[in-house]
Amino acid sequence: MRQLDHIVAAETEIGWRKKAGQVSLAEVHRSIVVPVTASFWRKMLAFSGPGFLVAVGYMDPGNWATDLAGGAKFGYALLFVVMLSNLMAILLQHLCIKLGVATGRDLAQACRDHYSTPIVWFLWILCEIAIAACDLAEVVGSAIALQLLFGIPLVWGCCITALDVLAVLYLQQKGFRYIEALVIILIATIATCFAAELILSKPNLLGVLSGFVPGSHIIMNQQMLYVSIGIIGATVMPHNLYLHSSIVQTRKFEQTPEGKSEAIRFATIDSTGALMFALFINAAILVLSAAVFHWSGHQDVAEIQDAYKLLSPLLGISFASILFAVALLASGQNSTLTGTLAGQVVMEGFLNIRITPWLRRLITRAIAIIPAVLVIGIFGEGKTTQLLIASQVVLSMQLGFAVWPLLRFTDEKAKMGEFANKLWLKILGWTTATIIIVLNAKLLFDTFVPNALLKGFYQFLQLPPPA
Repeated sequence: MRQLDHIVAAETEIGWRKKAGQVSLAEVHRSIVVPVTASFWRKMLAFSGPGFLVAVGYMDPGNWATDLAGGAKFGYALLFVVMLSNLMAILLQHLCIKLGVATGRDLAQACRDHYSTPIVWFLWILCEIAIAACDLAEVVGSAIALQLLFGIPLVWGCCITALDVLAVLYLQQKGFRYIEALVIILIATIATCFAAELILSKPNLLGVLSGFVPGSHIIMNQQMLYVSIGIIGATVMPHNLYLHSSIVQTRKFEQTPEGKSEAIRFATIDSTGALMFALFINAAILVLSAAVFHWSGHQDVAEIQDAYKLLSPLLGISFASILFAVALLASGQNSTLTGTLAGQVVMEGFLNIRITPWLRRLITRAIAIIPAVLVIGIFGEGKTTQLLIASQVVLSMQLGFAVWPLLRFTDEKAKMGEFANKLWLKILGWTTATIIIVLNAKLLFDTFVPNALLKGFYQFLQLPPPA
């Protein structure tokens, strides 16, 4: 373990201002061998796993809060936003794969090796804020599930989630495949619970399909836009971009153009498949909320606790609420596992520091648990779901600062060589970044500008003011 800490990234220095430093997650870097001469399916199996670790971030408790609020209040209308955010995620995670495989650097290391020290520290602080917001959602979600299932107070539930540090340490010593296996088992648990919930709720299939059709009302309705940006923030997570560009390097593929090209192809298949699975989970949460709450006079249901209490009575099935809570617990614990890894990647990548694994994870978990305990202690248990939604909006606000460097690096031929983005990929990537940045700017403008000025501005543009 001590020797692995000194591994440095591959020397692809053309186009970078600084030399590559130590790799992140050194204890598992290139630890999974990819067979050179094997069938397509054998190689696919070797590359499968990282996509599901990333997909966990797209079905965490923050998604639950935003999807529940969106489904209960607006019916199936925001399914298009769920689908759009998932397509954005597929594109951005593909770019992360390309960056990690082609340069031997994850996104945090790439930022450190390209930007000046003040900018690196600025980006690191923003990323830590994003991780804290994400971890707040994960920790609070797990605590809510423990309270619903076992009656454990939220503060103690938050503290119990610290045990994931021990789980990650133990499993990583056994091998990275064990972490991937646990994550996939928990994802399968979530999917099974929601498949059963959807069968019980009997949603309107025509209404569900119409929800995937876009409309201007999503942008013009300020409440709908707020939840929509929360959904985008809950789906496309900044820390996932850093995590994926690192864990794709756990595979020991050939360091040749052909080997890298093959690694990008197989890792993208793995990532896309896992994220389509996440789309099903997110859509299922929103559809369940719409089918059970929106048309039954419970449009104001946004609290996870209220959803838990109402599911069984409204569906007439005693175990419906229990399935909901079990899925929430699996989601929260899954997310804290991958969040801990992401925190390690960000800290090591930006700062290029060497800390023993147990201390790294203790710091990462403290960054998540301490704010959660303080917030619950100050605001009380009744504000947890509002905190979850707000945390996802905070995440969305940080997205541009992760997406911009990712696109810039993968566009540059000096850094990426033959793997630099083609023109069509550049167009798609920057369109995605523009959508994210414009939506965030509009939300900030509509939220903080006085109403009189806001109405005058929209009248000048001959647009209806936000609702």
